[in-house]
Amino acid sequence: MGDGLTALIAALVGVTGTLLAPLFSQRIVTRVQGEQFERQRQAVQAQWARDREEARLSERRACYVATNAACRRYRIQLMNYLWDVRLGTVTNAARDELEAARHAHHAGFAEAQLTASALVLAELDAVAKELAGAYQRIKCLEEGNPMANGSFDEIEADLQRLWERWKDMRTLMRTCLGVEEAGRTPRLDP
Repeated sequence: MGDGLTALIAALVGVTGTLLAPLFSQRIVTRVQGEQFERQRQAVQAQWARDREEARLSERRACYVATNAACRRYRIQLMNYLWDVRLGTVTNAARDELEAARHAHHAGFAEAQLTASALVLAELDAVAKELAGAYQRIKCLEEGNPMANGSFDEIEADLQRLWERWKDMRTLMRTCLGVEEAGRTPRLDP
């Protein structure tokens, strides 16, 4: 009976193992597939985050290009118009050009308010205020009613200083986009 019982126990273990093997293997396969699915989900999520960040950077770059061009154009038109006022050669075409540049600047600034980093936006806001002040002083000068700091020479000097501020603003934009390292001035080799 000892040998028979041993054979019966061995047979029972063998049959039980045969019957339970598919269940265990299915569990193992399910666990492996779950882990594989989780890795794929994480990879897709990481790719989505990279694509989203790239899209944001591209959107910000396009905004900065448009805003930069609009600021530059507006400043140039203000300088041109200031000289027209001084020479007494203001025409409707000159007024239209100035207004077109002004409106383009406003549109670019509005877009930047939704896209720019806080640091760039603060600098853009300061530049926009200076441009608006120059516009107001030029218009008062044109009307023959100059403001306290509204002589041709004072306005021209402020617009020249604004050029330097614009360069600082451009550097902030480039830093924000990762083109330049913060706090470093690019070195040009001779």
